Amino acid sequence: GLLIATQAGAESIKILVQSSPLAGSQYYAATELRDKIKPGDRLTLTREPDNRHDRNAVRVDWTGHKLGYVPRAENRAVARALDAGEKLEARVSELRESPDPWKRVEFEVYLIL
Repeated sequence: GLLIATQAGAESIKILVQSSPLAGSQYYAATELRDKIKPGDRLTLTREPDNRHDRNAVRVDWTGHKLGYVPRAENRAVARALDAGEKLEARVSELRESPDPWKRVEFEVYLIL
């Protein structure tokens, strides 16, 4: 999907890279912050190349709180883009009440051109 957003008069093009469930959210702050997080909220993506579980690990934070990770099966493109210095933006796209932690928080990653 291609989204052209105009911000403060300057056009920036956002390309949707992927839409993913938040991985590992049951271990981090996502559970206690769930009532505060809203769709559209901005998320921060941080590479963890030294992560012993996964060299392509990309951490997902919300206002400084660690929420979880980009799922391992879907993190290679995002990890490569971050390593290459590409400008990525992530936002909460959907929140669901679900017993399955993998279905609670959905987020989208955009490449900013």
